[in-house]
Amino acid sequence: MPYVYIPQGEELEASALSIAQTAAQVLQTGQLEEAASLADLSVRLLPSNPRSWLLLAEARLRNRDSAAAKEALAQAKLLDPDNAGVWFAEASLAMADDDFAHAETLIRKGLDLDPDNANAYFDLGNALFLQGDGEEALAAFQEAADKQDDFWAAINNQGLVLYEADQPEAAMERWRQAIAINNRVAEPELALAAALYNQGDRDESTIGMAVRALDRDPDYVEEDFQESQLWGEKLRAVTRDLFMDSRLQNTVEQARAIAKLRRLERDSRPPLPEEAPEEPEEEDAPSPEGKRPAFP
Repeated sequence: MPYVYIPQGEELEASALSIAQTAAQVLQTGQLEEAASLADLSVRLLPSNPRSWLLLAEARLRNRDSAAAKEALAQAKLLDPDNAGVWFAEASLAMADDDFAHAETLIRKGLDLDPDNANAYFDLGNALFLQGDGEEALAAFQEAADKQDDFWAAINNQGLVLYEADQPEAAMERWRQAIAINNRVAEPELALAAALYNQGDRDESTIGMAVRALDRDPDYVEEDFQESQLWGEKLRAVTRDLFMDSRLQNTVEQARAIAKLRRLERDSRPPLPEEAPEEPEEEDAPSPEGKRPAFP
């Protein structure tokens, strides 16, 4: 009779945990399908581990398979309802469905369990801003910045809120703070350039800021992308004026060409089964997608 070795429970558990750790590392590198396969193997070996289910949910969601992500999250929540990460992850799905009020509720429940999570306060600020509650959004972004000193994105988003609230000086001060923390990101530099230009500061330094920003991230040339990053109408309007400056025309045209190429590359991918429409539908206006809660 051939000898077949059957692993014991402790060995299976150790293997499952090791595979889950590998899945997390692979997920960080952007290998989404491989990460999903590893996480799936981990939950098969150790279905009682909520962390593996959470990893599987993240991989599925980032693969745009929201149905499978919801199933994995439900299992993680059943196993460990006191895990704040599960609530934050569920908020990601709610934000992806444009259910901002439900996302707010989920994030607040997660914060009850993990009150020092700076990223969760940032996500809460985004959910509140998308509901039109600028004052509470500002407070949430401030809380995120207080809990993480180098959180430039939270400070940047304070500027977005303040600019729409007709406080341009306070907004520009926030964008300067964000740039001081990280001078390699496009968003605060372009926002600051547009605000300065609108106030009549149209010298070469302002134009240079806009050029650097578009070189770093050409997608910001597109107004629908700006909106996806929570730029309000006032900031988008002054940015349109900035882009009309003749000194920026070459940069703007080049950025638009790159942004268009990126969009074509994204649109050319085959849709997942759940994404394929049963029949042609009218095209809707783009919904905000750029600042949705990230999985913990």
